[in-house]
Amino acid sequence: MTASVEPHEGELQDDSLSSRLNWLRAGVLGANDGIVSVAGIVAGVAGATTHRSNIAIAGIAGLVAGALSMAAGEYVSVSTQRDSERAMLRKEKQELHELPEEELEELTQIYQAKGLRRELAAQVAHELTEHDALGAHAEAELGIAPDELTNPWHAAGASFVAFTIGALIPLIAILLPMPDWRVPICFLAVAVALVLTGATSARLGEAPTRPAVLRNVIGGLLAMAITYGVGSLVGTAI
Repeated sequence: MTASVEPHEGELQDDSLSSRLNWLRAGVLGANDGIVSVAGIVAGVAGATTHRSNIAIAGIAGLVAGALSMAAGEYVSVSTQRDSERAMLRKEKQELHELPEEELEELTQIYQAKGLRRELAAQVAHELTEHDALGAHAEAELGIAPDELTNPWHAAGASFVAFTIGALIPLIAILLPMPDWRVPICFLAVAVALVLTGATSARLGEAPTRPAVLRNVIGGLLAMAITYGVGSLVGTAI
């Protein structure tokens, strides 16, 4: 009896990788957007006024609007992707019903292109088709697992929650301190948060950590600095 082999450490099966990448895109990027966008809003308002209530109103409005926008955008985007996947699966199912021999030959050629001998490729294609025709052909030809279609509600929910959590960091950081310390503490809190999200993004994506962290921190702090400067100019002019 052949023992089952688990993936090596650091390696992922295709379905696991797809799920992780979807979560990464909707979750970590949503948190980044929440941190940077709301940090920019509150920094800009803080540059124009020291009134805590004005900063709070602007920050909360930005948080709610941004979280809803992110969720709606993810839902629409992933729904479109899911509709496309379903349409391709319907077409593949129809072709399997109407042109079974041609589809079997197509699958055989796919495995030949991957390096299998003609005889072995034909055997693999035949056995996989016998086991699960639609699954075998969809994964090989389309890169779609019929039972693992993208879920728009999952993506929308992840984006909403991640954006909200990220946005709360600069909002809380700028509201709690005394006026003279608000902006410096907010900058510091945002920098730390962006280091964490950048490192998390790199780790989950198995990419180098340093470039991801530097991009996050430099981009986020630059956005805050610009909006703070604009807020200061507008506040002075008004």
